[in-house]
Amino acid sequence: MTSDSGVYTLKKLAAMGWSPDDIKRGRQSETLIPVARGWVRSATADPRVVAAVKAGGALSCVGALRFHQAHDSSGIWVPPGHNETHVRRSKHMKGKPRPSGPFRWCQGYGQPLPVVTAVDSIPLALNCAARCLTPEEWIATVDSVLSTTEWTIPDIQAEMGRVAKAVTGMFARCDDRSQSGTESIARLRLIAAGFEVQVQPDIGTHEHADLRVGALLIECDGRAYHSDAEAFRNDRRRDRMTMIDRWMTMRLTYDDVLYNWEEVLEDIRAVTRSDRHRIRRDNDPRRRENSSI
Repeated sequence: MTSDSGVYTLKKLAAMGWSPDDIKRGRQSETLIPVARGWVRSATADPRVVAAVKAGGALSCVGALRFHQAHDSSGIWVPPGHNETHVRRSKHMKGKPRPSGPFRWCQGYGQPLPVVTAVDSIPLALNCAARCLTPEEWIATVDSVLSTTEWTIPDIQAEMGRVAKAVTGMFARCDDRSQSGTESIARLRLIAAGFEVQVQPDIGTHEHADLRVGALLIECDGRAYHSDAEAFRNDRRRDRMTMIDRWMTMRLTYDDVLYNWEEVLEDIRAVTRSDRHRIRRDNDPRRRENSSI
């Protein structure tokens, strides 16, 4: 067995080199445990994958993306929440009752496809996720796939099945330069607010910021970000360097972007408005004192 879901079709086991006698002995020894017709699992199989196959489908959508995040050593970003077991049922289960449980039944655009693996591939999972996630969540997830794996948009589209017009439109808003989900969402929200946003702008030799709006550099920390002493010093060195070059830097946390955006947006507007410096001078009490002399 490999470090995968632990749930297999009998056809897959045969392709892995298991003979019919091997499979029979595995069942007798409970090394292989029946899950559904034509499916077996190992004793250590992923319980969500087992539940999806028992329900007549494959783990898909957000569930499959989280599985690939955990098992493929990739940096795929998956939005918080969406904690149900997301299942794409096989086309052969059409019309059959759905079992009860903490399931979310997902179906991508186009005709239902057969289930041949216990966990959907990243393209199939993204096709389902396009109907489960908000557009900004989906785009941020695709950004992370493009940035941290070898998948390209044409590759993903080729394996998705039907690519709906709505999905094509979201692909057009993706950017493989984005370095985190929070950066992607901040970019999308700033653009929606009317800002012209530069992604990964140069700030020095071999160095880049996350985003730039006018003279404001925006650095976005992901949820997994933990600043050690060296990273802390490097961040402050970068801040000094950008200040010398007359840039301003605003650092945003995961919670700032996902849960406190309206306040953050007002702060960005306050910093970037064209008359900001004139207003500050007019409100400077020392200036008022001088003008009254």
